[in-house]
Amino acid sequence: MNEFFDKAIMAARVGVQNSEGGPFGAVVVDKDNKIVGIGNNKVLMSNDPTAHAEVVAIRDACSKLKTYDLSGCKIIATSEPCPMCLSSIIWANIREVYYGTTRVETSSIGFRDDLIYRYFEGKDKSVVIVKHLENTNCNKLIDEYKNTIY
Repeated sequence: MNEFFDKAIMAARVGVQNSEGGPFGAVVVDKDNKIVGIGNNKVLMSNDPTAHAEVVAIRDACSKLKTYDLSGCKIIATSEPCPMCLSSIIWANIREVYYGTTRVETSSIGFRDDLIYRYFEGKDKSVVIVKHLENTNCNKLIDEYKNTIY
């Protein structure tokens, strides 16, 4: 496992040195223990708040493997995945996640996952306003899609 952490750490260091983003790296490893995706945080470079290391690594693996389904793969990340990254990992069907530092440790350098967890726990609903507004055209869109896949 250390060789995978080493690759993730190297990716993170290169990203920091190039001012691409925060000190985070990740690799996606297939069932044969081959690295199929690698990523570092690219938020600053791309002006994309979703360009976290895990998401970048997943995108790289999906592109290389030409699939959106990474079943059988695992992800090794330098830090505990944030809720967005964990959701991406789940959507990609990755069932194993290994990380080196916790969200408590990354909060000491200004990363604010705690804000999202407080929202999920119902402790701070002022983080974002989420409301359901009924719209028949949105419902029609779902029906149209159903007709294309069934």
